Amino acid sequence: MTLSDAELSEAGLPPAHHGRVLLIACGALAREILALKAANGWDHLDLTCLPANLHLRPERITEAVSAAVAEHRAAYDSVFVVYADCGTGGQLAARCAELGVEMVAGPHCYAFYEGNEVFAAKAEDEFRAFYLTDFLVRQFDAFVWRPMGLDRYPSLRDTYFGNYDRLIYQAQTDDPALDAAARNAAQRLGLAYERRFTGYGELATTLARL
Repeated sequence: MTLSDAELSEAGLPPAHHGRVLLIACGALAREILALKAANGWDHLDLTCLPANLHLRPERITEAVSAAVAEHRAAYDSVFVVYADCGTGGQLAARCAELGVEMVAGPHCYAFYEGNEVFAAKAEDEFRAFYLTDFLVRQFDAFVWRPMGLDRYPSLRDTYFGNYDRLIYQAQTDDPALDAAARNAAQRLGLAYERRFTGYGELATTLARL
């Protein structure tokens, strides 16, 4: 399957209608979930993804997930939501509880890639860090640079990022091209650069439990 980041951002990914358990995930996690499925032979898991650009309007995530559960759950033995809180202020967790479906634990993907406990332990020392994942490195312009207006008003950079001291790239894969792109993103934001290999973190262990 050829996946376009632009398609995952705007349209998401429809289910293949194979498997007993449906994963309803963010489009930003599609490549990682499909890689884990292929590596582990998890043929019982099917995947559908909502558009990744919902993260630009997190107040819409809860209703979008709820609609996806309603649309697809009758065709599967169970449904699992591969979203963390993701800026919904607890609303997504409350809705999933109402619907009787489980979801990934944690505040956001940065935490579950790092490991929720590890991320929380580092939070006090890293509260001035700006994080990117593989997907966000590839989509830096679409999810950071243009939505913040930095392509039109570059002088806003220091207003937005003046209180940050570093960019931490949480790498899911060892890819020199992504490393270079993340380093370039840090330079564009005027931040120190740190690369941290996390792999798939608790995304892998959570899906393994299914």
